Amino acid sequence: MAEEKKTAVQAAAKTEKQKNAKPSFGQRLKKWFKDYKSEFKKINWPTWHFTWSQALIVIVAMIIIGAFVFVLDTGFNSGIQALADLV
Repeated sequence: MAEEKKTAVQAAAKTEKQKNAKPSFGQRLKKWFKDYKSEFKKINWPTWHFTWSQALIVIVAMIIIGAFVFVLDTGFNSGIQALADLV
């Protein structure tokens, strides 16, 4: 009876070690690729029309901001030139 108890305790300890054991590099890499593939399938890709319209909005915004910065730069440059001419 004591030996049966001892082997049961050893078996339980062995299974506990297996549960806490770190998986091998190959197993972890395989799991990573499996999870990657699963997540990649969940991506909701935008349509071409939506992508083009958003790109157009960005381009127009860049042109407007560029023009605004150009006007400010030209104005400040003229102001500094006017101050330099006074001195």
